[in-house]
Amino acid sequence: MPKVSNKGKQMPESPIRKLVPYADIAKKKGHKVYHLNIGQPDIKTPEVAMNSIKNLDIKVLEYSHSAGFESYRTKLSQYYKTHGLPIEVADIIITTGGSEALLFAMGSTMDQGDEIIIPEPFYANYNGFSTASGVKVVPVISTIDTGFALPPIAEFEKLITPKTKAILICNPGNPTGYLYSKDEMLQLAELVKKHDLFLIADEVYREFTYDGDVHYSVMNIPGLEENAIMIDSVSKRYSMCGARIGCIVSKNKELMATAMKFAQARLSPPTFAQIASEAALDTPQSYFDEVITEYRERRDTLVAELQKIEGVKVAKPKGAFYCIAQLPIDNADKFAQWLLESFDSNKETVMVAPAAGFYSTPNVGLNEVRIAYVLKKEDLIRSVQILKEAIEVYNQK
Repeated sequence: MPKVSNKGKQMPESPIRKLVPYADIAKKKGHKVYHLNIGQPDIKTPEVAMNSIKNLDIKVLEYSHSAGFESYRTKLSQYYKTHGLPIEVADIIITTGGSEALLFAMGSTMDQGDEIIIPEPFYANYNGFSTASGVKVVPVISTIDTGFALPPIAEFEKLITPKTKAILICNPGNPTGYLYSKDEMLQLAELVKKHDLFLIADEVYREFTYDGDVHYSVMNIPGLEENAIMIDSVSKRYSMCGARIGCIVSKNKELMATAMKFAQARLSPPTFAQIASEAALDTPQSYFDEVITEYRERRDTLVAELQKIEGVKVAKPKGAFYCIAQLPIDNADKFAQWLLESFDSNKETVMVAPAAGFYSTPNVGLNEVRIAYVLKKEDLIRSVQILKEAIEVYNQK
């Protein structure tokens, strides 16, 4: 019988999606499931984006340029400049989501067996992209006690070997919600320049910052032009996860020419979605003001409710719409499955993402969960109430 590849066997399962069958069973029992497990915003996609494709009169649905429609890249460059990022049209390649941008970045900067350093916990799919690219993830641990701040630069430096090609950060972070300060970004910049590495910054949550904190982009760091790679996406900014449109951005000409070869090999990003994403750039500021206010209130509600549960430790997020909570349980994987399979409170239960899947170091984060605060406030309050009841029952088993 033909065998699947070792690479295929090594591809990690999504820690977020592997519980879906259990959620389906809970729903078939008639239970309501509050989804705290996935970063799918319930915010409406901007009308300008939806209307742009509703009113289309296209006779042939044709390829775009491999780098994406020039009109979109031009408008995107203007958008970035308006937000203080000195990004030109030539610095942008449109990709099929931020996911493809990350694959292009890894494919363009790393060979089989090379290493990438990532502060953990990190977006679980970084493990998948690395495996698909034949790249080894070298984690540097950040902790809930510091709110998942950047680990000391000395910790990074200890891990650098001749095979190290890049450092990857998510800013603000998924799953932690941590926002790296300007000082932390400058420390990383010095490190990558010193060791001739790339600094890949996944900035898809850039707009989602709270408490007056300002996002400091990798593209704003002077003298880092050759080292900096920015990953971006329309998924969260415009609540357009299904559009699958993102981009890879860099001033490094050789890197972009290399990424372009990967872009040509997959032909082009999807046409309808690019049209909608281009139109989304006309979204009024009032949309973002309302969204940020709503998320800040949701964050404050969630953190306040979690802090009422004895034994729970939570790192208050500074950005994005996730937080990591440490629960007074033995194993979050078992607990998350049990919540769906065996527990309900008045026919209601919750789905969380076990945080161990966001670490690549074995046996770390076993009693932590990631919670996405993408539900309205009353649903968050009810969800935490269910969680509190569930923890009490679970620990009495």
